Amino acid sequence: MSFASSSLPRHLFRGALGFGSLISAFALLPLVGPAALLLLLLGAVAFRGCPTCWVIGLIETTSRGRLKRDCTDGTCTLTRGPATAQRCGS
Repeated sequence: MSFASSSLPRHLFRGALGFGSLISAFALLPLVGPAALLLLLLGAVAFRGCPTCWVIGLIETTSRGRLKRDCTDGTCTLTRGPATAQRCGS
């Protein structure tokens, strides 16, 4: 299962929407009452479950293509992907 987004700006937008919804839910609670807690649902959808899932997705989104894992015969190796090799001039 991957938590990564298709692009970094899209992932950051989801984070802003999620954190904004969570903060707004608690800030609006005295004014709107329990109806403000519906914003928690929007935040959970934006985070795809929880803020930790969003952070894991951020790490996966930024590292996509830089590392490659190959598993054969029960042994896994981690190597640099083609995107890293081109940037480093290797």
